[in-house]
Amino acid sequence: MHVPYHSRMNTLNRRDFVAGTTALGLVLASRAGFAASRNHLAVYGEADRLHDEAVQRLQDWIRNPTIAAEGRNVEEGCAHMMRLLGDAGFQRVERMPTDGVPGVFATLDAGAKRTLGVYFMYDVKQANPEEWSSPPWEARRVDMPGLGNVIMGRGAVNQKGPQSAFLAALHAFRAAGRKLPVNLVLVAEGEEEIGSPHFQQVVRAPEVMARLGKTDGVFMPFASHGLDGNITINLGAKGVVELELIASGERWGRGPGKDVHSSLRAMLDSPSFHLVQALNSLVNADGSPAIDGLTDRVVPLSGFDRSLVDAAARRLDEATYRKSYSIQRFAYDADFRQALQNLVSLPTVNIEGLVGGYTGPGGMTVLPTRATAKLDLRLVPDMTYEDTIAKLRAHLEKRGFGDIEVKPSGGYDPTTTRADSRLIHAQAAVYRASGIEPVLWPRLAGSWPGYLFTGAPLNLPAGHFGLGHGARAHAPDEYLLIDSQNPKVTGYRDAVHSYVDYLYQLA
Repeated sequence: MHVPYHSRMNTLNRRDFVAGTTALGLVLASRAGFAASRNHLAVYGEADRLHDEAVQRLQDWIRNPTIAAEGRNVEEGCAHMMRLLGDAGFQRVERMPTDGVPGVFATLDAGAKRTLGVYFMYDVKQANPEEWSSPPWEARRVDMPGLGNVIMGRGAVNQKGPQSAFLAALHAFRAAGRKLPVNLVLVAEGEEEIGSPHFQQVVRAPEVMARLGKTDGVFMPFASHGLDGNITINLGAKGVVELELIASGERWGRGPGKDVHSSLRAMLDSPSFHLVQALNSLVNADGSPAIDGLTDRVVPLSGFDRSLVDAAARRLDEATYRKSYSIQRFAYDADFRQALQNLVSLPTVNIEGLVGGYTGPGGMTVLPTRATAKLDLRLVPDMTYEDTIAKLRAHLEKRGFGDIEVKPSGGYDPTTTRADSRLIHAQAAVYRASGIEPVLWPRLAGSWPGYLFTGAPLNLPAGHFGLGHGARAHAPDEYLLIDSQNPKVTGYRDAVHSYVDYLYQLA
């Protein structure tokens, strides 16, 4: 049975979690640590020997971008994904057709007692080369002062870098002649960056569902190390709705039906201002969502979650946040602790882009007939994708903006995983064995289609894991750290080792 979010989180307090992970730590200690294992040493050795090959594999992958929003390199990207999986030892790799970009289904049978689910994405966001200091599709090695040597390119950290490190761990097992300690069931998609509109067609295929249903949970490789040296274990993620709002003179029945001279504004209405007024109705003066009924289904943070935020506020470095995001103040003029709570507990309405009429050099004195805004709305439990869109439409209709076209492009519901799940315990054990005390965190503020795993009918734990560091996802100069010169953060070798450890721990 799918237990509601607030009920699930109230079944476990922080003391229970700490006791459980401490017990795991004692088990590890009784084995004299990961590195003392003969199997571990053999696999580590091969991972280090194959390091340059793995880095080159990542660079080649970045140079082969799939951009779902542009329909770019779709079949080539899918084929490349399938080759990577086959080369890493998956015995079965299948292209999964959808009504959009194809997905991939792969299995690796190691004859093990336990099976792990894995989620990959092979698409990336768009990139404007003029905004980058190093070309986004060349995957160059760049030295960053105070950090180390990185690969800079679109997809370096989101998510090809961490995924390539996981594949490098599989290569190391094969090269060392060691069987994987767990079997693998992997699903991959090429539309994550447009909200995964067709991924459910992959996951809900009967055989895929049957295989995933036998796993202990699903994880996505992730570069979890922050610049302040902290690592967070996310117990869920926000959902998202991606959409366009389009105002046009034709649909509105006011304003011009085609672009006209701006002198006519005195006698004609403006679709652009119509859109701006509609957008203004979506938020309050402080920027908080004002869509009618949007927060009706929001479940307040549990006492357990608030205790996690309290602990995180003591561990995380406020100065690093301010520097990383180039900010002077947090939203709502919140202090750091409240800003962290807002990050995990509040839904959001965000304008990604706003376009109408002429935007080139100089002026064109035009009255446009059409204006478009690209929005994303982040969702928290127990909000849903479908209900959010319905409430947005009703809100606009009620305020006289029913003519504005609401055009969803993708999205998904939020996710939650129990802190006492095997998947989370294993993550904490590996981080601790690496000398890092992780920060347990209620949910990732970003989004991924994990609801397909955590929701009915699978009801599996799901989340992100991995050492390593990277940043600037979706932004210019995205990077993944390869060779770290910063004692606070781990590089690519450590990331590969962490996946070796994770597989052994899950077994």
